[in-house]
Amino acid sequence: MTSNSSQSNPLQLDLTEADLDGFSDVANKLADASGEVIRKYFRQKFEIIDKEDLSPVTVADKAAEEAMISIILENFPSHAIFGEENGLEIFITGKPLFGTLIALLYKGKPILGIIDQPVLRERWIGLNGRRTTLNGEEMSTRACAKLSQAYLYTTSPHLFSGDAVEAFARVRSKVKVPLYGCDCYAYALLASGYVDLVIESGLKPYDFLALIPVIEGAGGIITDWKGNHLFWEASPDSRATSFNVVAAGDEQIHQQALHALQWH
Repeated sequence: MTSNSSQSNPLQLDLTEADLDGFSDVANKLADASGEVIRKYFRQKFEIIDKEDLSPVTVADKAAEEAMISIILENFPSHAIFGEENGLEIFITGKPLFGTLIALLYKGKPILGIIDQPVLRERWIGLNGRRTTLNGEEMSTRACAKLSQAYLYTTSPHLFSGDAVEAFARVRSKVKVPLYGCDCYAYALLASGYVDLVIESGLKPYDFLALIPVIEGAGGIITDWKGNHLFWEASPDSRATSFNVVAAGDEQIHQQALHALQWH
């Protein structure tokens, strides 16, 4: 769920600390409302609907998104809203490692990001210029200077296609341990210093915008596979194009991962 307070070009933030606190308060209300809905449905029998692109949508997703939209409209009626009711398989199969992602863009830049795990009641908050927190406690990524010592996460090796299959395989062959299956929760683990690298392909803006403030606020790096900053121009005509994403807790393994990906 992404709220956009301006359609201008990026950077040059002129917000006060009070502004940021106000945005954070509302974002927490969004996560609270979403969590209340999701916990009612978790590991319960409910309807699963297939969208045109064959990704499943659940009643829980729709209800959670509707709850968040109503709060945004109540507090920020002028904000543009971009959301996805995507029904992650990880939720459908009863695994408590999915998450609700909430982002706020200001002049094109994600200045607030939340990764909320409502079942475990864990909430990572990244806010521009501040240290990322997990349930109020400051978090930091961990140092890992060598790719050969890195713990790598991706949602599934089967989600890569074309040249991305071989690109990911080059990195996977160099790390200490490849791990699978956490979706956005893997980025939260990276922000808390438990893993070192997350590499994924084909992410949409609603998959990664909230991750940027969380990762960067913990001292990590998140870019595309060429090392460019992730940026999506939000406008009424914007389409949810796909991005290849690499996130690292240490700048040195970020550079090593980019070198191994060889993405040109």
